[in-house]
Amino acid sequence: MEQTVKHRPRLWGFGEYLLEYRGLWGLLLVFTAIFAAVFYGYRLPMEAVLYGSLLCVCAALLLLAWHYRGFQKKMAALSRMEETFLQDPDRYYADDYPPADSLLEQKYQQFLTLISRDRERIRGRSEAAREEMTDYYTMWVHQIKTPIAAMRLLLQQQNGHETQELQEQLFKIEEYVSMVLQYLRLDGGQDLVIQWCDLDRIVRQAVHKYAGMFIRKRLSLNYEPINRRILTDEKWLVFVVEQILSNAVKYTRQGGITVFLEETPEPTLVIRDTGIGIAPEDQPRIFEKGFTGYNGRSHQRSTGIGLYLCRRILTRLSHDIRVESEPGRGTAVRIRLGSETLPVE
Repeated sequence: MEQTVKHRPRLWGFGEYLLEYRGLWGLLLVFTAIFAAVFYGYRLPMEAVLYGSLLCVCAALLLLAWHYRGFQKKMAALSRMEETFLQDPDRYYADDYPPADSLLEQKYQQFLTLISRDRERIRGRSEAAREEMTDYYTMWVHQIKTPIAAMRLLLQQQNGHETQELQEQLFKIEEYVSMVLQYLRLDGGQDLVIQWCDLDRIVRQAVHKYAGMFIRKRLSLNYEPINRRILTDEKWLVFVVEQILSNAVKYTRQGGITVFLEETPEPTLVIRDTGIGIAPEDQPRIFEKGFTGYNGRSHQRSTGIGLYLCRRILTRLSHDIRVESEPGRGTAVRIRLGSETLPVE
């Protein structure tokens, strides 16, 4: 369970305080010196001069202590505001400034408040534009599924090598359409449903989707039922497993794909293929958005989005993904199915 660390305001040093108000306290010392010089010039007794100067110094020290305490409170409040803003800018409120001690501070606070309100206005317009774009593309995705389904029905009524090729290309179109929809939904927290799920059911859904491609490419599948329940979102994890299987089938010419569960300290789903592998120089960047690498450029099959989406989805699910690959010998993808911070519904 995540623990909340209480903020401890920094105790600002007295030297910093004096440096900040050096003009004010320097002026008080000058006035005290003038006071003592005038008294001494009138040849008053030294005791009277020293006594008057001591009273001025004591009054200044009391004022100094009171003012320094207010300075510490103000700086502590500003430090808390800064920390809150850095941790979560959306939870930051510009109206929580400490009370202004001068007209200049008040004007500064008013100016910063105007900037903050303008920032909220810009963010509101940006969110509205994003929602409009998301609604449009979501509608487009659902509308495009109708002609895709019609084309699939028409192709099922025909036979031949060309028909199989067209079915495969249509399947890829469906994949890209699904990827668009998942990309649009990725930043929406409302679509996440965390519950205990059957891992075998998740893997079988993904495998069933690519059964036709396994048959067409004559690839073997080594998989035994996994008797394991995990805390996750079934729909999102199915999408991730589908993307990993899609890459495995896409870049495997012969051999097959093995799917199994490693019982490490945390359950880890492993998907291993005998494909062309990933170049060592590309491996650190395969989860970057839009990165296709040597394989993607050579085969012109990669969009650079699939693995990027997988990493982001798994991060939201409190899972982790690692890839081990050797060119010419295949790739192993390990999905660590942790659940440290997932709220169960």
